[in-house]
Amino acid sequence: MGMFSIHHPLVFVFGLLGNIISCMVYLAPLPTFVRICKKKSTEGFQSTPYVMALFSAMVWLYYAVVKSGVYLIFTINAVGCLMETIYIALFFTYAPKRARIQILKLLGVLNFGGFFFILLLTHFLFKGSSRIRVLGWICVAFSVSVFAAPLSIIRQVIRTKSVEFMPFSLSFFLTLSAVMWFFYGILLMDLYITLPNTLGFLFGMVQMALYVHYKNKKKLTEEQKLPEHVVDVARLSTISSSEVHPVSSSPPNSDSESIQVQSSEDAV
Repeated sequence: MGMFSIHHPLVFVFGLLGNIISCMVYLAPLPTFVRICKKKSTEGFQSTPYVMALFSAMVWLYYAVVKSGVYLIFTINAVGCLMETIYIALFFTYAPKRARIQILKLLGVLNFGGFFFILLLTHFLFKGSSRIRVLGWICVAFSVSVFAAPLSIIRQVIRTKSVEFMPFSLSFFLTLSAVMWFFYGILLMDLYITLPNTLGFLFGMVQMALYVHYKNKKKLTEEQKLPEHVVDVARLSTISSSEVHPVSSSPPNSDSESIQVQSSEDAV
């Protein structure tokens, strides 16, 4: 039983704000895909973050269906599924043949195989509250693993004393999103929503503190540039608080492109 009813004004306000802020994060990759459509090429961008974000939204959407009452979790993840599907479709349209094959393999293994395994497992082996608990912990495990991703970029920022690959605006909105969903989970006494967003808030605060500390430091030299796999993993997040962000496998051509590449996709 939650601290407040799902119909309490505070629950609705925090859930609505969480939806609005998370939608802003989901829409952040639009400039990247406008560029892809104009050039009719995916260039060095990767599809993995979008596939991961779609999987996250699918799992949380299933949780919202199983646990009645958390309809604001349902709405944001429905939006997330739609947006990520559009992004993946656009990426698939303009990607080279080899990249298309990789997208299909990843979708098959994760979004179809992985999701339906979870669906069948929780549907046939667990009933009622047990099903909600198991599914909730699956969501928490996935969210925590994604929230651990910023540790790589935090370590890199400290090592290089540069925030070139960690824009403040993105960290701010992801942290704000985590705060909204944290209070939404607290008011409903839903541990599975509250726990991952606690970590999201803490990591977000650390990133913003590092940004303030290192913002006036010199930019990275070519030798100090982040390894591609570090840049990739730093873009991951969940429906609970943050989303997945566009990633390029090649260095940006300019400062503006560098910032654009980092704008993001969790929602809950």
